[in-house]
Amino acid sequence: MKDIIRIPPSKFRKPLTEAVAEELRLKFANKIVKDVGLCIALFEITKLEDSYIFPGDGASHTGVFFSYVVFRPFMNEVLVGKIRSCSREGVHVSLGFFDDILIPKDELQHPSRFDEKEQLWVWVFSSEESGQSHDLFMDRDEPIRFRVLEGTFVDTTPTCPEMETAETEEKERRIPYYITGSINQPGLGLLSWWS
Repeated sequence: MKDIIRIPPSKFRKPLTEAVAEELRLKFANKIVKDVGLCIALFEITKLEDSYIFPGDGASHTGVFFSYVVFRPFMNEVLVGKIRSCSREGVHVSLGFFDDILIPKDELQHPSRFDEKEQLWVWVFSSEESGQSHDLFMDRDEPIRFRVLEGTFVDTTPTCPEMETAETEEKERRIPYYITGSINQPGLGLLSWWS
């Protein structure tokens, strides 16, 4: 990646590389960069360009080329997370450091139903050998193995006040990056199902 980093005068006593690394961590760590992913940690600074001090601003501005460790799973990658909650929409999963994962109801094991009383999804497993069916509940905090279908980036940049309308509330709820998953194949779903 490349960016221009502003280094305030209070950090001029530090070596340039150290001051730039500190500012890069503050700017990117634990943030979503559109079409890149969730930035986890600074990996390395590959090149520093010349620094400039502009009139009216006592800070220096330095062009930086750098690498960041980023979370952005590949399509069809299999991950293991924990069930955060269930809704009529599907199963919401957390990886601990990333919570915006949804397994839609159409991507659950078939046949599945939503239990209103428990607020959980249930896989109605039918055994061909015994001819009986068993309800396998998808309880909260249970480990679940899922396949990544897609990662979606949403532009959540602020708009000017003239454009703000009733859509503002909807925009405030938008998530900048979320993952859609699937468990409708053998071996996927709660780990306890396949042990």
